[in-house]
Amino acid sequence: MSDLTPFPIAARWPAQHPDRIQLYSFPTPNGVKVSIALEELDLPYEAHAINIGKNESWTPEFLSLNPNGKIPAILDPNGPGGKPLALFESGAILLYLAEKTGRLIPADRARHYETIQWVFFQMASVGPMFGQLGFFHKFAGREIVDKRPLERYRDESRRLLGVLDKRLEGRKWIMDDDYTIADISMLGWVRNLIGFYDAGDLVGFKSFENVGAWLERGLARPAVQAGLNIPARG
Repeated sequence: MSDLTPFPIAARWPAQHPDRIQLYSFPTPNGVKVSIALEELDLPYEAHAINIGKNESWTPEFLSLNPNGKIPAILDPNGPGGKPLALFESGAILLYLAEKTGRLIPADRARHYETIQWVFFQMASVGPMFGQLGFFHKFAGREIVDKRPLERYRDESRRLLGVLDKRLEGRKWIMDDDYTIADISMLGWVRNLIGFYDAGDLVGFKSFENVGAWLERGLARPAVQAGLNIPARG
């Protein structure tokens, strides 16, 4: 039986199955990256909903796992060397899970790093820019009279969609025929952009036909459909 008692987060969100990967998350574009990956990999895990609307990610217990106060985070009782591993940052978690299982990332070293570069592209550009666009288009930022911030993030989001669209030309997935963590990292963000943020018309999403087709393929995957709703919002 795995012992998670040294981790304060396990006191607030007790593990019913301490021998499984513990996922602390919420179904946001960043959060669902990890739940989708876990579903795709068929790894045993236990999900704990961290309600960011109630600031639960800023509690001492969660901060003990991720001092940056952001979801998702995981606690793997069977980490490297058989020792528990606590990990935050969705991109790092995706890479860890892929390398732990030898799946969702090419074995060829060149293609391995090429996949990672697209995960970094999502982390550094797609996520931050789409998120800012959502703030200025749908949330409190829309009340700002000066529309230059909205226009800036709209234009940059369009540019990033163009980069992704060009990459997907003639390809099924970002890494050709290989569905990888690069795709998983971006599916939730693109879905959110045209869904929850309702910014499809704003960025001219229909003109990015390769991205649209890729999104449909991704959303048709059973593991993606499952992961998009884990953990349940309650």
